Amino acid sequence: MILLWILLILFFGGLLAWLSEWFDSRLPRWIALFSVAATLIPLVLLYQGYDADSESKWIVEFSRSWIPSLGIKFTLAVDGLSLLLVGLTSFLGLISIGAAWEEMRERVGFFYFNLLWTLAGVVGVFTAIDLFLFFFFWEVMLIPMYFIIAIWGHENKRYAATKFFLFTQFTGMLLLVSLLCLVYFFKIQYGYLSFAYEDLLRTEVDGALEIGLMLGFFIAFATKLPSVPFHSWLPDAHSQAPTAGSVLLAGVLLKTGAYGLIRFTLPFFPEASAQFTPVALALAVISILYCAKVALAQSDIKRLIAYTSVSHMGFVLLGIYAWNLIGLQGAVMTMLAHGLSAAALFSLAGGLQGRLHTRDMRLMGGFWALAPRMAIVALFFSVAALGMPGLGNFVGEFLSLLGVFSVSIWAAALAALGMIVASVYSLWVMQAVFQGAHNSEADHSSLPDLDNRELFIYALMMIGLVVMGLFPNAFLDLSSGVLERLSSASDAFAAVGERR
Repeated sequence: MILLWILLILFFGGLLAWLSEWFDSRLPRWIALFSVAATLIPLVLLYQGYDADSESKWIVEFSRSWIPSLGIKFTLAVDGLSLLLVGLTSFLGLISIGAAWEEMRERVGFFYFNLLWTLAGVVGVFTAIDLFLFFFFWEVMLIPMYFIIAIWGHENKRYAATKFFLFTQFTGMLLLVSLLCLVYFFKIQYGYLSFAYEDLLRTEVDGALEIGLMLGFFIAFATKLPSVPFHSWLPDAHSQAPTAGSVLLAGVLLKTGAYGLIRFTLPFFPEASAQFTPVALALAVISILYCAKVALAQSDIKRLIAYTSVSHMGFVLLGIYAWNLIGLQGAVMTMLAHGLSAAALFSLAGGLQGRLHTRDMRLMGGFWALAPRMAIVALFFSVAALGMPGLGNFVGEFLSLLGVFSVSIWAAALAALGMIVASVYSLWVMQAVFQGAHNSEADHSSLPDLDNRELFIYALMMIGLVVMGLFPNAFLDLSSGVLERLSSASDAFAAVGERR
């Protein structure tokens, strides 16, 4: 029941936030804040109940019959991997509410309704182990995010929201068709319908058919990750989304794609995934290097950070398709660390836009003297993004490179160049925004510095990255059992990997 309560808190909290606007425009943000904060309590209880030595796959599981004639159940479960990601979701949910605290002035109740329902959809994606239920939550999280971008975004918000919706809906249909085909083949082999995760793992699909179904899953999840060439929606969505929307997109929604690859794509289609590995590694390397290069050409600070997000997600794809424990742990750590660092950078970019009414870095410069606290915070997250040792990003990317090294030396070597380029664009942003002289064409004689509320929010994320960097075992141990079972269960993948 504890998992169901998390979802109910978010769904009903969203409805209550929407309705409360009729009484007081300040109530929705407080209701949203307390709703998301309330989800942390069951997560702490789940963490305390975690037993690494337990033979059970799941820390907790909730299952009820839903549509028995079609073999569909309402089944939720949490293991170490999903617990980490649900925890990240709740934490960044609080951060996004903090980012929107002063920014949202219109239709406040409806905004927080969409924000909480997006979070509920993401939590459902991370906890659903019935594939029909998984797809249901996959769609649920997209629609409110569309409204967040389309209603509260910036100058080209409708274009960006429509592009986001079309990309995700089209690839979502590919996922649905592939899923239904997988269920159909399970029925042929076992004589009954089932959407259960454990059942579908037993489905045998061979040859070109397996490759086709695998590609349906891969394209859907790679688009959400995103990976080149399915990434073009992200810079538009980020540049036009409000700050809270960018925090959710970068920090949470991108991680659903990586989770789908780890939980479903490779375990369901091990042979096809193994054959596809050279292509996946090539796409990962291209994502790292190409998007890092494109980032250097951006003058819009939010578009620049968006391209760097695609670049960093390339390390996640590398770690996943290494399909060994070290690589998978690197992917998970990168997901967690990037969730914090990218959310912070987008929040800072949104703060600059709100103060200056521009995202153009050509109109910035010399802000260190005007806003030293903002500059120090920006410097911290910039060096985190470039992979500074002692912070979580370094641990994740290092483990991803180490994991993929045993699979493909060339992929590891080329991806390592991406870390060098990352240092260039990270420090270039600091130079363009906070160093140098004021732009003579811009009237930015003053820049309000971070207030105590903003400092508190950034301090929480900074502490998180430091803890990940100095005490990574606290996170690695929580997910190691799950990742080891997933990687060892795919014998076909391992066998093909050895032949490669």
